[in-house]
Amino acid sequence: MAERDEPLLTRVRAMEQAIAEIGTTLDEMHTCRELAAFLARRLGGSVAVDLAAEQGAPPRRVATASLSEEPARSSAPGSRASRPGDRHSDRPGAAPRSESAAPAAPTHTLTAALAVGDDEEPLGTVTATRIAGPAFTAHEAATVHHAARLAARHIGHARRLAATEDTALHLQRALVAEPGRPHPNLEIAGGYLPAGARTLVGGDWFETVRLHFGRTLLVVGDVMGHGLDAAVDMNAYRTVLREVAATDLPPHRVLRHLDSVVAQDDARRPATCLLVRVDPARGAATFASAGHLPPAVFGADGSAELVDLPVGPPLGTGVGGYEPTTRPLTPAETLLLFTDGLVERRGEDIDVSLARLATLRLPPDPGPHQVVEEVLRRLDAHRAEDDVAVLAARVRARHTS
Repeated sequence: MAERDEPLLTRVRAMEQAIAEIGTTLDEMHTCRELAAFLARRLGGSVAVDLAAEQGAPPRRVATASLSEEPARSSAPGSRASRPGDRHSDRPGAAPRSESAAPAAPTHTLTAALAVGDDEEPLGTVTATRIAGPAFTAHEAATVHHAARLAARHIGHARRLAATEDTALHLQRALVAEPGRPHPNLEIAGGYLPAGARTLVGGDWFETVRLHFGRTLLVVGDVMGHGLDAAVDMNAYRTVLREVAATDLPPHRVLRHLDSVVAQDDARRPATCLLVRVDPARGAATFASAGHLPPAVFGADGSAELVDLPVGPPLGTGVGGYEPTTRPLTPAETLLLFTDGLVERRGEDIDVSLARLATLRLPPDPGPHQVVEEVLRRLDAHRAEDDVAVLAARVRARHTS
């Protein structure tokens, strides 16, 4: 290889190294620190990264890096850098040294915009500074601009993802925060927790639908997947379910109709769903499941029991095959519906996960709010790997004079 090709080869290697070292996470601040550290190692001197702030506000310095301590001891660009042997100016009353006696060390600065293309609004700037050294070469300048574009691409991706997740989170919280009103003869409490540190939103949801003759339909569902698409599909399921449930069909027929409607739309993701029609006047609850985990009933002594019921296929398959199960439900019992994120753990059999819930022993006479709080806490749901939606309900006791 000709000697003149060596700088070009070094530049190519630097670009490959930049791809490997910059943007290893979806955290924009971490990406900026990676950018500064990479350029400081490649160029020497110091590197600073500034991100643009809101209009009218000054840029924010979010990352700095230096190959040595020299840049940190230096004055502002263009001023004289202090040297270990230069102590004269530190003495009180000392006369200033003349520029001829102490010439300023040359300072070289190179700035690049954090933008993927020239026609895009920069996200910020990266500035490399070299004191008392050679000027930046064309290859070094190209490395800075390449690294800045690479970082800008990762930062832009992280911001778009964060905006999508924020939209999905607000959508889902708005949807599950105010379920339909149950009848006054039923006390309910619900909760929703997004999954993981990045608040990855999924399609978990719960709902209550007011029916005739003092009955209430309780619903909990889980659309497969995460993100905005799952949240949008969840809203579609919820809308259709409200329309079907208003016909006052029994729970298993509601699931059949919902499955048939959703199966006609290939764009919809499959979902699991559990319906429970509570009839306080009869002291009974009728269940129907579409691929969902069974609910639990907490007795007056705080012990839990899983409801044994047949499980049909998830919604959206068009297969149908849902069957009802009815069991007594007294005012001393609290019913808990939940999505799989509450109990499932990575690498663990689902029977083991459900047994953990069934062996919980809550304080005596737990109401819906206490059941939700205790179960979420005891099963460490705040650190679950999947979304968690829970809905608890108890029939209000009739007071006779």
